[in-house]
Amino acid sequence: MTGRPARGEDSGAALVEFALVTAMLVPLLVGLLQLGVVLHVRNTLTADASEGARYAANADRSPADGAALTRRLVTASFGQRLSPTVTARRATRGGLPVVEVRVVADLPLVGWLAGKADGLTVTARALDEEALRP
Repeated sequence: MTGRPARGEDSGAALVEFALVTAMLVPLLVGLLQLGVVLHVRNTLTADASEGARYAANADRSPADGAALTRRLVTASFGQRLSPTVTARRATRGGLPVVEVRVVADLPLVGWLAGKADGLTVTARALDEEALRP
């Protein structure tokens, strides 16, 4: 006896190891991909809502103008996949008049989770020039 295992004792071990490692790595990769999608969508919605709020805050614009611009920007960024709900209103924040634009959109999921989650809400505010007019 040489202490070495017989030739056939470890056959198929690589296949089992591959299956076990893949079972751990695939969900991790899908989770990282989902995190990237969520961050991208959130950042883009925030930028679009901020642009709409700044537009609506101009002295010659209304909150409805900002909401319309935000809808166009979100549609240009993602198409109709997110089905956003955009609202805009004048408000007071910290004693200052602001225009507030809120976007509620479905969150796209990846992998076998494909579908829609509860949604993602972002809010942007800009100082209202109309209320500051003398």
